[in-house]
Amino acid sequence: MCMKAISYSLLRAIAALALGLVLVMFPAQAGSYLVITIGLVFLIPSLVSILSHFSAKKEIRRFFPIVGIGGALFGLWLVIMPEFFADLLTLLLGFVLLMAGVWQIASLLSARRWTSVPGIFYLIPSLIMIAGLVALLNPMGVRATAFIVIGVASLVYAVSELVNWFVFTRKKPGNSLEGKASADFAEAEDAEVIE
Repeated sequence: MCMKAISYSLLRAIAALALGLVLVMFPAQAGSYLVITIGLVFLIPSLVSILSHFSAKKEIRRFFPIVGIGGALFGLWLVIMPEFFADLLTLLLGFVLLMAGVWQIASLLSARRWTSVPGIFYLIPSLIMIAGLVALLNPMGVRATAFIVIGVASLVYAVSELVNWFVFTRKKPGNSLEGKASADFAEAEDAEVIE
């Protein structure tokens, strides 16, 4: 159970860190490149699906690859018109930040069951929620500024996620790394006594 909590927290933090770095370092191009990447994610598997359908024997072919063609057309549309979808991506990323802030506040409220949580720990998730709201309320404005705000908030979220895991998850009953270490030490002492 503890390993799942570790891996999910680390995966969220690493993904937020990577996204934040890209958005902060290349804010003007980030939207278009992210949309093109998403378009390729749709386009390549769809083309493989279509090609495999038409290269299969006639006896094996049952249905026309409508899903493959739809995915290919959508992916092509994303690749050809990335600017149109970049504004929609700003809305999506703003929503993700808003939900990330809500999730962290919920996690901190949950952590209050087994340890005390100082009020300062609620500041960062609140700021992340505000950044998400700003991106949601003004996506069509200066997109580069919105991406920088989202990128910085993603970086802060990544660091905050790691700090929250380190400070609070270790104190959860049954997940304590210190408790595991002392239990392992006690087992080692018992093994020495038995020998």
